[in-house]
Amino acid sequence: MTTATTESFELSESDFRKISKLVYEHCGINLHDGKKELVRARLAKRIRQGGFPAFSDYMRHVMQDQTGREFSILIDSLSTNFTSFFRERQHFDYLSDVFLPPLLEKKQSRRDFRLRVWSAGCSSGEEPYSLAITLLESIEAKGKWDLKILATDISTRMLKTAKEGLYPAERVAPVSKYLANKYLIKNNTQEGKLYQANDRLKNVIIFRYLNLMEPWPVQGPVDCIFCRNVMIYFDKPTQERLVNKYWEVLSPGGLLFTGHSESLTGITHKFKYVQPTIYSKP
Repeated sequence: MTTATTESFELSESDFRKISKLVYEHCGINLHDGKKELVRARLAKRIRQGGFPAFSDYMRHVMQDQTGREFSILIDSLSTNFTSFFRERQHFDYLSDVFLPPLLEKKQSRRDFRLRVWSAGCSSGEEPYSLAITLLESIEAKGKWDLKILATDISTRMLKTAKEGLYPAERVAPVSKYLANKYLIKNNTQEGKLYQANDRLKNVIIFRYLNLMEPWPVQGPVDCIFCRNVMIYFDKPTQERLVNKYWEVLSPGGLLFTGHSESLTGITHKFKYVQPTIYSKP
């Protein structure tokens, strides 16, 4: 018996349409025609591992799996991306230099020491840990604050990595030596240096599974939302619904950060444009 290679699996137009429809209806991800090769490449490995003869057999298995585990694996395969600490650093600089100083002063004057941030689409965790470092540095020596970061993602595999908080050196390279010594624990292994988020970071982050198309665990108000490189997967109507739900949970004056290839152009919303990829709720 000949073992099929990843390259030998053919994704028919019919199977691609079925996968696209299923994924869109479940979580709003829009797999347009330009994504067909990505779908084939990412799912072929799983098909080979499971010993399925073809995409049609695999999709039949996905639909018949009452536990939902295989569908979760399918979504994981199609929605994961590489990231790193302080990716798109200008966002973190804007937080620490422009947004947080007046916000913290205003909250202190009201005796309101509650600070809430949401990382929506946190992937493998580098974004919420970068947020935790930025926020902890900003509130240091400013009294005791009730700080929490909600970090959510649709990929259970990525959330497992995020909760562990263990990363190779290249992922943490953007972190300064000073901050790395303060917030990361260095481990020397046979595979090389690994860095683990310490308890100061982990204690302020709550990791949760969330399909953004389903009811949210967060009711607000939150001070800012990072939803970066997530909306690129959605069509315009889905983006519009999502952005307006973000508006509802943000505090007045709160910020929405999007990815560098995303904008709110072409959708109806009430946000005020601040600068590219940063929007404010007046």
